[in-house]
Amino acid sequence: MKTTPALLVLEDGSVFEGRSFGACGTAFGEAVFNTGMCGYQEVLTDPSYRRQVVAMTAPHIGNYGVNAEDVESTGVQVAAFVVREAVSRPSNWRSSGSLVDYLAEAGVPGIEGVDTRRLTRRLRMEGAMRAVVSSEDLSPASLLARVRLSPEMVGADLASEVTCSRPYGVSAEGKARFKVAAYDFGIKTNITRLLAVAGCDTSVYPAATPAEEILATSPDGMFLSNGPGDPAAVTYAIEAVGKLLGRVPIFGICLGHQLLGLALGAKTYKLKFGHRGVNQPVKDLAADRVEVTSHNHGFAVEAASLGAEVEPGVFKTRFGRVVVSHVNLNDDTVEGLRCLDIPAFSVQYHPEAAPGPHDAGHLFEEFSALMTAGKTSVSTGA
Repeated sequence: MKTTPALLVLEDGSVFEGRSFGACGTAFGEAVFNTGMCGYQEVLTDPSYRRQVVAMTAPHIGNYGVNAEDVESTGVQVAAFVVREAVSRPSNWRSSGSLVDYLAEAGVPGIEGVDTRRLTRRLRMEGAMRAVVSSEDLSPASLLARVRLSPEMVGADLASEVTCSRPYGVSAEGKARFKVAAYDFGIKTNITRLLAVAGCDTSVYPAATPAEEILATSPDGMFLSNGPGDPAAVTYAIEAVGKLLGRVPIFGICLGHQLLGLALGAKTYKLKFGHRGVNQPVKDLAADRVEVTSHNHGFAVEAASLGAEVEPGVFKTRFGRVVVSHVNLNDDTVEGLRCLDIPAFSVQYHPEAAPGPHDAGHLFEEFSALMTAGKTSVSTGA
């Protein structure tokens, strides 16, 4: 079978040779790696991977094909896909097509035959960096010059690229218990699915929707979704979250967690190579429990920037006391925040994880409890 050569070039000059699969072409983005052994279709369609060249560390990708049920958005979001070996003949009863054809139809280039172990080690040592994948330009020098002119991830507002163009609704499964407003910074399908299971009628709003417009609908709760890019660049969302704090119960994940931190007065910073995969150990400090969690983020909240530490792990902000509720056991980064004086909490990881793990699924129940308490206080005039 005829194969087309392709190159992956990192901005530090590292060159990786391979074979093209999916669409032919050239794509630029930030090179990152994902340690999951499955879930590649969810990775491909997760808006949080916008403008990223994603390398999978598992050696065989595409074994179970693709299907219409496992997508997390309206299409493939990654800039390019990097694997050791792409499986072109999948075997699974749910499969409706191959990974190879899926990327080709989406117009997204892939490269296989890459030494993904070497690539991952490089990114771990030097950090995530700009990259280019090409089956058209096979000159390392040319590609290196071009990739060094491509946009950086720091300072990039990508939520505006992936958000919905107009509001839409997702009905609760069974009897509706709550009316939830959700900011779409790159919201995943499984999030709205789990909100529906929790009894929420959810109205999803574009990322730049003013807080006043949402408050006018009198929601029982506010959900801040995941999304791509640099959280500090999404200034309109930070302003909106600041106006919502204390006025409606809030639950944020991933980018939503970072935006909550920024609205509380904290700073965010770029991680060296980020957390991406389905095997990150996170400790719930209050419950003294460890959960294995799904991650996809390259930025984190700086705890010390929240304000004065009035107790261990508790910080004084303009919205009252905030506690660091969860930490990553690999590198001690902040994985969760909880406001003690107003109804708001967030986590950096993905409790809606598809295909898993599901250790943190209970957080949707906690959001329900927060909204129930809010409705009770309103009805009693508390």
